[in-house]
Amino acid sequence: MISAFKAHIRQKNLFDAQNTYLLACSGGVDSMVLADLLLKSGIPFELAHVNFQLRGKESEDDAAFVSSWAARHEVTFHLHRVDAEAFSETEKISIQMAARELRYQWFETVRKSHKLAGIVLAHHEDDQIETIFLNLLRGTGLDGLQGMADRKGMLIRPLLPFSRQEILHYAGAESINWREDSSNQKTDYKRNKLRLEALPKLYEISPDAKSNLLASLARIKDSAKAFGGLYEKWLRETIRQENETFYLPLGELIHMPGAVSLIYLWIRSYGFNADQAFSIYQAAKSNEVGKLFSSGTHLLNLDREELILMPKSPDFEAVEISANDIELQLPEGNYELLKLTTPITLDKARKNAMLDLDQLEFPLEIRNWVQGDRFVPLGMRNAKKVSDFLIDLKIPLAQKSKVKVLLSGGKIAWVIGLRIADWAKYSEASSRVLYLKQKSNA
Repeated sequence: MISAFKAHIRQKNLFDAQNTYLLACSGGVDSMVLADLLLKSGIPFELAHVNFQLRGKESEDDAAFVSSWAARHEVTFHLHRVDAEAFSETEKISIQMAARELRYQWFETVRKSHKLAGIVLAHHEDDQIETIFLNLLRGTGLDGLQGMADRKGMLIRPLLPFSRQEILHYAGAESINWREDSSNQKTDYKRNKLRLEALPKLYEISPDAKSNLLASLARIKDSAKAFGGLYEKWLRETIRQENETFYLPLGELIHMPGAVSLIYLWIRSYGFNADQAFSIYQAAKSNEVGKLFSSGTHLLNLDREELILMPKSPDFEAVEISANDIELQLPEGNYELLKLTTPITLDKARKNAMLDLDQLEFPLEIRNWVQGDRFVPLGMRNAKKVSDFLIDLKIPLAQKSKVKVLLSGGKIAWVIGLRIADWAKYSEASSRVLYLKQKSNA
């Protein structure tokens, strides 16, 4: 096994012998075999063990066992004691999820503080099969069916090509001692139930199931790479970005094969889930213009011809502008406040505003527009509700919440970035102008 292990880590370029790594070591057969393999392969590493205090003396003995091994082999040892049960109750998650979260957080803390090159985990071939089945049961889609990667970010799994049987055989041949975790035999946990009951039945029904599953896994990974490449190309050619807002033209999207998957791949990193991707697709097909979808951090608006994705706006607190201010900072950008005397060239850009300074009453105020706001848009005679004005301009629903107004003496002088009020306009009769000019990003 040592030869196969060395060949595998060399082929996958998993380690650099000039660096030191952190091996997560429970004391079980998998991590103890991996410690032996790393040692014999000349890979520098340190050991990390978490005592979750779930099995009393057994947990303490596990920690002592790993510590003793580290001392005998002159390997730096890191121990972390944590109350997994208390954490699970506080966070209202299962013990298994609590333990996983706690150990990975701590591993990363140790890795960073000791400047280690990666976190080495002892997951093997049988763990991979269990993971794929569990992901299938959870409905995680194509990503879940690819299983665990040999390397992902700082996580390194060099035992994935090796079965538990090979690991046990190596441990026996090399006289490697390990600790048995009694909780691994409990069928209270879904993974244990799958390993101890479901998979043996499957292998009994189909003796070739394991090899066929692994062959399918290889094909799925290859297909996923191909699909990922096509997706990235489609994304580059299709998505338009303005600041933090993204626009996806509907066009042919709703008729494309795999449209739901394309939408999901696009929005998942913004906190949306697969069910929402399907709902977005259905809404687009049904032309439900104006429908709004929300994640923890973002909004997605179905507009007439495109999907619009933007970050949620933090609550905006009203801002006052005094007569002496020369600069204004808004989430949408920074503005220069210039006081000019006429005549000057009119700036017609909607993002900027030229207002008759003598008509304004300081301090000015900027706030979000609210229902009931009215103003007389430039060039009109009659007042109009801001809500109706935004509808007339076909401002997407998600963007409406970001619209702000500039007020003078309680009257709207400018719907910022869209239209000034007729009463506040700069004209030939004006002698002084307040010029609100948005600064360039450069």
